[in-house]
Amino acid sequence: MIVRFRFCLGLAVWLIALSIGVVGDEVEELVITDSDREHWSFHSVVRPSVPKVKNSGWVRTPIDVFILAKLEQVDRQPNPPAEKRDLLRRAFLDLIGLPPTISEQDQFLADESPAAFERMIDDLLGRPSHGERWGRHWLDVVRYAETNGYERDGAKPSVWRFRDYVIDAFNSDKPYDRFIIEQFAGDELPDASTETVIATGFHRLGPFDDEPADFEQDRYDQLDDIIRTTSQAFLGITLGCARCHNHKFDPLSNHDYYRLGAVLNPLKRPLNGRTELDLPAGTLAQRAALMERDRRIDEVRKQIAEVRDSIRAEFLLSGKSALPADAVAAFVVAADKRTQPQKDLVARHAPQLEAELLAALPDDKRQRIAEFGRQIVSLREATPDLPRGYFLTESNEPSPKSFLLFRGQASARGPEVQPAVPIVLTKDGSKFSSQPSTHGTSGRRLAVARWMATAENPLTARVIVNRVWQYHFGEGLVRTPSDFGIIGEEPTHPELLDWLADWFARDANWSIKKLHRLILSSSTYQMSKVDHPIYGEQDPRNVTMWRFPYRRLEVEAIRDSMLAVSGQLRRSMGGPGVYLEIPPEVLAGNSDPNVVWPKFDESASSRRTVYAFVKRALVVPFLEVLDVCDTTRSTELRNRTTIAPQALTLFNGDFANRQARHLAERLIRDAGDNLGLQIELAYRLTLCRPPTPTETATMQRFLTDTAGAEDRRLALEQLCRVILNLNEFVYSN
Repeated sequence: MIVRFRFCLGLAVWLIALSIGVVGDEVEELVITDSDREHWSFHSVVRPSVPKVKNSGWVRTPIDVFILAKLEQVDRQPNPPAEKRDLLRRAFLDLIGLPPTISEQDQFLADESPAAFERMIDDLLGRPSHGERWGRHWLDVVRYAETNGYERDGAKPSVWRFRDYVIDAFNSDKPYDRFIIEQFAGDELPDASTETVIATGFHRLGPFDDEPADFEQDRYDQLDDIIRTTSQAFLGITLGCARCHNHKFDPLSNHDYYRLGAVLNPLKRPLNGRTELDLPAGTLAQRAALMERDRRIDEVRKQIAEVRDSIRAEFLLSGKSALPADAVAAFVVAADKRTQPQKDLVARHAPQLEAELLAALPDDKRQRIAEFGRQIVSLREATPDLPRGYFLTESNEPSPKSFLLFRGQASARGPEVQPAVPIVLTKDGSKFSSQPSTHGTSGRRLAVARWMATAENPLTARVIVNRVWQYHFGEGLVRTPSDFGIIGEEPTHPELLDWLADWFARDANWSIKKLHRLILSSSTYQMSKVDHPIYGEQDPRNVTMWRFPYRRLEVEAIRDSMLAVSGQLRRSMGGPGVYLEIPPEVLAGNSDPNVVWPKFDESASSRRTVYAFVKRALVVPFLEVLDVCDTTRSTELRNRTTIAPQALTLFNGDFANRQARHLAERLIRDAGDNLGLQIELAYRLTLCRPPTPTETATMQRFLTDTAGAEDRRLALEQLCRVILNLNEFVYSN
């Protein structure tokens, strides 16, 4: 039976090897030709000339020229400008994810200067809430969550520091090329720091099975998660499809996949058994210095213990201790011979005994302990503690060998492979070279990161400017933002994409805030959303960008806006995730509901949604029903569904009803008993406009038809609930 099994296994491996082109100990590699590099996204980025247009008066930025040129080709005109109020709310929700306050509305509407909108853009980009808004977009792309998924769904310790790093990076306008390098190889940089090491948590964000059936196969599954995310997030290619065979559509080979795997292979996951560990966020040398410091501190503490122990026995037998007699007797017994009751006594009375020993110390021994204490302080000052971080590590040991795996199976090793980047993306097909970093790591990731983060890379700048465009307009210029390959969609405006990519990398020096300013300053961004009966029929997907698109807000912006207008939003930034409300009936299915999810605290949870604790195996229903991203993989674009549970959640859910109640209380507090002022305040807070005469009359009739002060308060609460459920509230202007 064993012989038969081995024969079948050997035959299977032979057939697999044959199917992918194994010749002896070699595997036939896909040959990349010049024609393979002819796909548009593999061409070098070259800035195109700006086209000529007829309606030059509409043009504010070069973006407008490219958009208008395509419209004029099909004899269309762009929509008229959006109303000033609409543009105000659009920009606020777009850049910071919150509606403008009434004072901000009044200030902008009163400013007749042509530069008013640009000044407002600069103001919004400078606010801390900008990073909270745009950092969430990036967290989607890099599959951020705070637990591992799978059956046990263990917590990722200190992972929230990566989230805070991302928010800070957007707020500080960290150049995107540096942003890439820090996440992929921040520990290998010559100027590596706590910040850049925390950034490498990027590699560790994916799902992790802490009790796999096959540990070796699971190791390659972890590498696969990093390879897929890296190639999609930074390069917009689906290299993960080449794990088992050459890519079916793109010129990406099985060898390309495993060569990038060789770059990542030195990374290790810090574990204690199956328990995930965080580490001091520093380089190998910094962590080694901390270990040495702690070793020396332990030695000093042993000396302190020896000084105290030198009088312990004498003091206990002297009768001077105030401890109960049974406790004294327990301390006298050798530790390894104590009964359980004696161990309990020792644990209970140890602090009191230590205090008595310190008071009874002779002066010379007290001085020695004080000197030891100063030594500990000095050691800590010389080598301070580092924040804990969640990241993979490399050691200074030789990098492990890497192999091509037949059909992606760890048990079916093929030939050895060396680190490299995909051949089709290099001008001359040159091989990869790296030097060990100054911090003792292999230097492989730093070499790849620097290759990705150059203006010469044909994909990197195109991919990120397309993502930024997508988050502003709902769709990218390439509508498959993580697949610029052959089966991905071609750009709707290829010249504009390349102009933006070249401008971004060279003129803007990879500044995403400059890219925001350019886009928002354009007439294209400032168009209205009104429909056009002919254009809408001819171009329902708005491919030619004849109007600003309709977009439902993401769940974070909806929830944060509700908190903001109700007056409940807490603006504190950073730190561990907060636990949003989960209905008891959802938790009831868990064996220990109080452990799996802490008791709801409304005040603590009333922070921006980017700080919500993200548990992979238990998604907050409010977030899930409104299309929060799938955290098991890189999310290029969230689902945008319109389903009945969304209306039910927003109209009947506990959160929405609580905010309606808080908003009603705010209206009473700020507008008193004047129904007209209450209604106007409600509309201006939520929709950033006054109510129409018809809306005012309808709402007043609803409120006045309710008898009694308490009934009227409840009616006002229901009025607020209706306004918070208007399409106008949950859609961008």
